[in-house]
Amino acid sequence: MIKMEWNRLLSPKREGFYGKAYVKRQGDLRSEFEKDYHRIIGSSSFRRLQDKTQVFALDKSDFIRTRLTHSLEVSSFAKSLGLNIAQYLIENKKDESFTLQTRADICDVLQCAGLIHDLGNPPFGHFGEEAIRDWFGRNMRSLKFQGKPVTEILSNQMLQDFYHFEGNAQALRQVSKLHFLVNEHGMNLTFALLNTIIKYPVSSENIRPHSGNIREKKMGFFYAEQPLYEMISRETGTEGCRHPLTFILEAADDIAYKTADIEDAFKKGCITYEKLKEELILAGERAGADVSGLNPVAMLDHQYDNAIARKVENPQLYAVQNFLVRLQSSLIFCATYGFTSHYTQIMEGTYAHDIFYHTYAEWVMKALGDIAYRYAFTSRPILQMEVSAGTILNFLMDRFVPAVLYYDTDVPLQMMEKKLVSLISENYRQIYHLYARNAASEEEKLYLRLLLVTDFISGMTDSYAKDLYQKLNGII
Repeated sequence: MIKMEWNRLLSPKREGFYGKAYVKRQGDLRSEFEKDYHRIIGSSSFRRLQDKTQVFALDKSDFIRTRLTHSLEVSSFAKSLGLNIAQYLIENKKDESFTLQTRADICDVLQCAGLIHDLGNPPFGHFGEEAIRDWFGRNMRSLKFQGKPVTEILSNQMLQDFYHFEGNAQALRQVSKLHFLVNEHGMNLTFALLNTIIKYPVSSENIRPHSGNIREKKMGFFYAEQPLYEMISRETGTEGCRHPLTFILEAADDIAYKTADIEDAFKKGCITYEKLKEELILAGERAGADVSGLNPVAMLDHQYDNAIARKVENPQLYAVQNFLVRLQSSLIFCATYGFTSHYTQIMEGTYAHDIFYHTYAEWVMKALGDIAYRYAFTSRPILQMEVSAGTILNFLMDRFVPAVLYYDTDVPLQMMEKKLVSLISENYRQIYHLYARNAASEEEKLYLRLLLVTDFISGMTDSYAKDLYQKLNGII
């Protein structure tokens, strides 16, 4: 058990220091976390989120959410939730070291974390992650390098990185290396912010999805970023535990996507008002829920009655949209309670659940996820998209992975391999060479070349992936 302290958790240090660039300039009143914000919103990585899937890929409607609009919503919720929690801690004197400056800093960090938490997600939503994992699971054993199976060359952790490819781990890689700003340190964000986006502070070898501890559910960093993670963990004093702000970021993400998925599914005609109400009633009954604290059905009914009283043209749409807004406020209140009531455990690194656990909102969050899965994620448009996305991503992996196996080695590439490698972003190739020069072995360089492909494909927008697939297939 450890005791985390906010003065270390909110470390403004960065991995790379640029000499005079870090001298406080006259007239620049920004904190280091406010500087992080400006680096993020000015980055191409952040802009690309406007053409990445949240749920409905390549949708023509300007209503349906993208990764960009989702990230903006998460940023907003995270800051609001952070403010509520901070105010409670100050007013109730839960932590004497928690000051007004602490409150300001955590709000800035959370605002930034919401913007970048999905930067590592590949095209076509979470299915893109599954497709990459599936490709390696099916093909890694047949890949050979210098006559030897790749599975006999790479270390177990390197192999597990690909078998458990994860957008969260890729986000850390994206902001710390792949966004080339000044040098190999990427956006060079503060350690406080980087630690906040590491939802799962374990390597691919230490994933324990059924352990009951949320920190072990997935991996949080690749082998390539393990030294960086260890540096961040030491500097912030988390020592392998979750950063407290990570719980808040995760709750904000859950609130944003679970309510948004319902709204988008309703707007797309995947679920009706009547069916949504019926599902919420059934979910409450199954959970044996105490609706005296949070009653989503009553909230939905109330908004429908408001729509009728206002003579709204589409009362069901009005009811669903306004119900979800009101529900978001209630969920923020429950998450605030969940964090503050387990504050000591969170700061000791022993809390193993999300902050909706054992609150009035726990059953509601589960119900929203279940409803969205059954009515949206298994709907015909989504299934069609996933089949198309699978075809695109499998084709790209089939072409680019074999092409890089002998890149940057003494073995000359074949003509088509050279052309394919030249299509990989020059920026990503440059980053590969920066780190390959310091690689400890040929094994590590091979690992970095495989990461070069996942970097390239993960960085694609939906449209770019589709266009590249068409062009490489001669579809002009």
